[in-house]
Amino acid sequence: MDSSKKKIYFASDAHLGLEVYEDRFTAERRIVQWMDSIKPTCKALYFVGDMFDYWFEYKYVIPKGFVRFIGKMAEFIDDGIPVYLYTGNHDVWMFGYFQEEIGATVYTKETTLTLDGKNFYVAHGDGLGDPSLTFRFMRGFFRNKFCQFLYKWIHPDLTMPFGRAWSKSNRKKKRGNAAESYLGEEKEFLVQFAKKHSQTNDIDFYVFGHRHIVLDLTIEGNKRVIILGDWITNFTYAEWDGEHFEIKRYEEKR
Repeated sequence: MDSSKKKIYFASDAHLGLEVYEDRFTAERRIVQWMDSIKPTCKALYFVGDMFDYWFEYKYVIPKGFVRFIGKMAEFIDDGIPVYLYTGNHDVWMFGYFQEEIGATVYTKETTLTLDGKNFYVAHGDGLGDPSLTFRFMRGFFRNKFCQFLYKWIHPDLTMPFGRAWSKSNRKKKRGNAAESYLGEEKEFLVQFAKKHSQTNDIDFYVFGHRHIVLDLTIEGNKRVIILGDWITNFTYAEWDGEHFEIKRYEEKR
């Protein structure tokens, strides 16, 4: 590993393939451009869930598109920069393609990492502290192995348009919804989860996606809760240089 590559980057919720705010090619090119900009200093890259708005792998079929993004991940890995993918609630159905084809590491649940002597709790965030029974039911349904098995028997020309249309409809409904904004320290379920978890675990940084808000909050014991924002409207990411952890906004080059 090149000694000049000393930074670790985190990003989430690109929802590639979603066409609500702009066309999918513009969104994909932007995040690829960002990856090019960080590559000279990047020693590891973590994508913390929902990088794809809809992703479901069949045994021999994957969703159409995303070639620039997937190719850029492969380039990072081929050049010795590890890429870690966390499944989110939109792209939970990763069954081996990214590991086998490009050598990425895929996490299907939260992980605790020690990076440069600091402990990071990293998770997409869906299902952590969320009191919604409806969301819990849907999350359990999507992750159920038998339901996934049955879904695979439906032709992808039917399932993929359905999955994308359903996701697009949900995103349109959320536009302007107050729940999409920061709810405050006492109401944000990921903050409450972190507070409870930190009482019995030695964690320096909690890193989440899922909520699409940008948050850097210090809680008890000087621990920090980081919510990464998204790549739909915020274009934010986090950078760890071994001493400082900072949320930054990507300014697209024209």
